[in-house]
Amino acid sequence: MAPTILIVGATGNTGQAVVETLPKLLQSSNALSDHRVIALTRSSKSPVAQRLAKVPGVEVIEKNWVDITPDWLHEHQVTRAFIAPHNDPNAFAEESTFHIAALNAGVKYIVRISTTAANVRADCPAYYARTHWAVEALLSSPEFTNLQWTSLQPNIFSAFYLSSAVEFIKQYRKTGKQGDLKLIASKEAPIGVIDSSEVGVFAAHLLSQEDPSVHNKAKYVLNGPEDITGQQLVEKVIYQDTSFLDQIWEYQYAATNQSKNVIFSIKHAPVTAWEGKCSTSTTSKEVLEIAAPKITPTEALKGLLEE
Repeated sequence: MAPTILIVGATGNTGQAVVETLPKLLQSSNALSDHRVIALTRSSKSPVAQRLAKVPGVEVIEKNWVDITPDWLHEHQVTRAFIAPHNDPNAFAEESTFHIAALNAGVKYIVRISTTAANVRADCPAYYARTHWAVEALLSSPEFTNLQWTSLQPNIFSAFYLSSAVEFIKQYRKTGKQGDLKLIASKEAPIGVIDSSEVGVFAAHLLSQEDPSVHNKAKYVLNGPEDITGQQLVEKVIYQDTSFLDQIWEYQYAATNQSKNVIFSIKHAPVTAWEGKCSTSTTSKEVLEIAAPKITPTEALKGLLEE
């Protein structure tokens, strides 16, 4: 069996681009051309999984990543991995278990998806951002010296940032009626929204590095190529809207034992963006040097409207 690069969350918003980009980069690598790519999914029958299974050099395996053990990693000869963890309240327990398994299995390098850099701190009111801080602190500890890692801290994804505007436009085209547009954006603060696929492309470039040690323990900030404000989207709009949390609670968490207080702490996550701390000026220079994002908000909006 060939050495393996594992993609956890392969069918997700960033994982798809990793799977599609990485095999091509490995082909031109002197040290990694013999590596195969395993794309992990919870359903190999999904349309996305079936499409990824057709990518040369990729094997799609159906498995829930939270069940991965050191023995499983050994069995599949995993040497490097990508992980885009979920943001549920138990995320730290499950992601840290994965990293401990990787450490004990001798995995050499991991690229993980974090969240908005301005929020990755111990005192962030939004619970999931504290989770990412805690995972990065865990990986930075002396006990994890043998496991190299890079944490990607992308700004808000354009699909999420523009979602309400996309729906607003689609409904107007369909009905001719114009209601209130509610945006998570503030009116004037610039924010460097980024297409999730470009985060995946950058992750693939890191995973294909023959010597990733230069990126060990790095935390890279990723933004799109242009800043955008809420005012640039439309004129009649309700800004700084977080009412979407009501739907998240109702449809995803209300029937569970999760704390409503914890879930609603997400409303604090956009505050750093509203304060102007998430503009393109924060992009890590390594991102611009290795795989600079190119998809502008205008291009992203056009693409979303065509879906």
